[in-house]
Amino acid sequence: MINKPENSTASSRAFLWVALATGLILLIPLTAMQFTAEVNWDGFDFLVMGAQLFGMGSLFVLVSRKVPRRVRLLSAGAFLLAFLYLWAELAVGIFTSLGS
Repeated sequence: MINKPENSTASSRAFLWVALATGLILLIPLTAMQFTAEVNWDGFDFLVMGAQLFGMGSLFVLVSRKVPRRVRLLSAGAFLLAFLYLWAELAVGIFTSLGS
């Protein structure tokens, strides 16, 4: 099977969507901070979560282009589990002392 060359605008469009989704997700804690003292993020928290969201999203885009279509759902689940584990580990340190 011969692969078509990727169009650079179509290729970068996926990463723009990842960046947009990252920004929209980061608006949730930013908005919550305006209404409650329970959410207290500083700039470093936003930087780490933004890097994690954009990094995982970008890696998923790259991997999903290389795997067959029927494996994409499985890889999406693996990326979601990895994201949730890293998020919990950084927040409270389940298995290590990263979050403490």
